[in-house]
Amino acid sequence: MKSEKLFELTSRYMPGGVSSPVRAYKPYPFFTVHAKGSRIYDVDGREYIDYCLAYGPLVLGHGNEEVKDVVREQLEKGWLYGTPHEKEIALAKKIITHYPSVEMVRFVNTGSEATMAGIRLARGFKERDKIVKIEGGFHGAHDGVLVKAGSGATTFGIPDSKGIPKDSVKNTLQVPFNDAAALTAMLEKNSGEVAAVIIEPVMGNVGPIPPQNNYLSDVREITKENDVLLIFDEVITGFRLALGGAQEFYGVDADLTILGKIVGGGFPIGMFGGKREIMELVAPSGAVYQAGTFSGNPVSITAGLKTIEIIEREEVPQRINKLGERMRAALSEILRDSGVEGYVSGVGSMFKVFFSPSGAEVRNYAEALKCDKDKYMRFFHKMLSSGIFLPPSQFETNFISFAHNDADIQRTIEAYKENLYAQ
Repeated sequence: MKSEKLFELTSRYMPGGVSSPVRAYKPYPFFTVHAKGSRIYDVDGREYIDYCLAYGPLVLGHGNEEVKDVVREQLEKGWLYGTPHEKEIALAKKIITHYPSVEMVRFVNTGSEATMAGIRLARGFKERDKIVKIEGGFHGAHDGVLVKAGSGATTFGIPDSKGIPKDSVKNTLQVPFNDAAALTAMLEKNSGEVAAVIIEPVMGNVGPIPPQNNYLSDVREITKENDVLLIFDEVITGFRLALGGAQEFYGVDADLTILGKIVGGGFPIGMFGGKREIMELVAPSGAVYQAGTFSGNPVSITAGLKTIEIIEREEVPQRINKLGERMRAALSEILRDSGVEGYVSGVGSMFKVFFSPSGAEVRNYAEALKCDKDKYMRFFHKMLSSGIFLPPSQFETNFISFAHNDADIQRTIEAYKENLYAQ
């Protein structure tokens, strides 16, 4: 197998043979040669229906022709300026139009960079050091938030990382997801010391785990009552659940919003934004410093702008959310009929089968950790053999794109049925 040989080679030059931990799985990951639409193809000539989709950015699927055309046109004009350009204004306007809570934006290069800068801004605005994050929430691999983190940190059983000084996380407090009472208690215990609460409105890097009942509305009221900023990390949900992301979908506004992934149309990007009075504190207009050579990269901005235009025109969230509903309903029925202990979670175009004890509902990080990750990995390999590529972790989200069609969904449901019954 070419993938096996390539993995042996790349392991000599790259830690673990990969550029990001979650891409590694035993005995070796497949190496991609190309991808198009809902499909991804490996170097050994195998084809897969892709529900990983680069962990969320590819809401239109692989290689969208309209995005490709504008990127090619932009490349002729240049791919890095280091100066302002008009398309930054156009993309900023698009975001502000769909997110009423956002009046000004700052473009950066990744979601990690955006959360890091957003937290710094919140601390600077409130002149307080402490933040609250949700257990299992993943906000990038920077020191202040790599505590009980989701994504690869959960997969590999190292929710913390060596090399992070204790002082870097002493001001990071944590509470469980879907537990408003715990948040109230934490903020009251640290009254006047907390700058912000940062939260994934739908936990995407330990599941997907949606908010229950009025949890997000409660979080909004609790933060207001305690004079604390609310940061929504919508790197995953932004422009996927709805044009206005989780804030539109659930009817809850944040003080600061973090976007990434889809906003770059498959190219590297991040963004943080919020009310003018907060954002004007960012350099050069204010005293909170943030800078980056590749920020506002014209290729990423161009791809993101075209992607959002297509999402608007084709009503993408509505279509893919319906496919998500169909998928979750079918998988729930399969689990019931097969007798396999598991729970189907998700919202919109996101879904996942958790191999939870007795099929218990998964509502937070602690409950996700009780799921059988070894059983999931055995199931992952069976699905891969059936031509279905799922994220290689019990703690990652499956995504549906605009390129997926009814035949893709039906074929995938049949593969789930075959492989779950074989458990």
